[in-house]
Amino acid sequence: MKIKVAHSPDSDDAFMFYAIAHKKIDFAPYEFEQIMCDIQTLSDKAVNNPEYDLSAISFHAYPHALDNYSLLSSGASMGDNYGPTLICQNNEDPKELLQKVESGDLEVAIPGLLTSAYLTLKLYSPKVQVVAIPFDQITNAVQENKYQAGLVIHEGQLNYEKLGFQKLINLGEWWYKKTDGLPLPLGVNVIKKSLPTEVKNDLSRIMKESIEYSLNNREEALDYALQFGRNLSKEEADKFIDMYVNELTLDLGLRGRKAVENFLEEAYALNLIPKAPILDIV
Repeated sequence: MKIKVAHSPDSDDAFMFYAIAHKKIDFAPYEFEQIMCDIQTLSDKAVNNPEYDLSAISFHAYPHALDNYSLLSSGASMGDNYGPTLICQNNEDPKELLQKVESGDLEVAIPGLLTSAYLTLKLYSPKVQVVAIPFDQITNAVQENKYQAGLVIHEGQLNYEKLGFQKLINLGEWWYKKTDGLPLPLGVNVIKKSLPTEVKNDLSRIMKESIEYSLNNREEALDYALQFGRNLSKEEADKFIDMYVNELTLDLGLRGRKAVENFLEEAYALNLIPKAPILDIV
């Protein structure tokens, strides 16, 4: 049985799927076709064109894709006191600029309207004005003064200072403090509801085994993931993977579920998502 599986071309997702991509674990009788797209595109497809059997999407997109997908217990990316970061150039006054963001007096470049990064920014600052551009163009757009502030995700959270920017606010730190220590839900794997129950259970198990394999064989999985690190050094890629592939990735657990419930309930209360779903987890 062929399974279409889609994830982002990022080092943490590549690390999770390494054992599947290189057949390091037994997943018979299934055959996997892997597709790589940015998280905004994958989230949009899950909502409007649900062609993938298993896909990485944002937690923001999940309430919009409820009719098509269930959550997998394995594969979530959670920012545990870190996460998407609002940046500006070093010659700006960060306090003054952050006040403008909060009052809606300037446009912020964001990596997509269905990203969890954007939803978190709206929870932080409901009046914020945004322009969605590809995530890998944000730092250049801020550097070229197209926008005074940008919301960086992926490796941008690690290397923005090296690129000559400063932090306005780290939204993962803000969320952690606001919720008394809960992680920030960012990305998640989902599975088609229309698949047979046995197949869904098998794929959930295989996903967990793939993550476990990489965590137990870190060096070889890291070498594979490095090619998706977009100019990260091996040490930086290892740090990034450690941030987003950990015990919460293996299984959401009670703490992860509570974080997701809080995140979506707060978004629903502000009319930022269509419904506050009861979590459907395989």
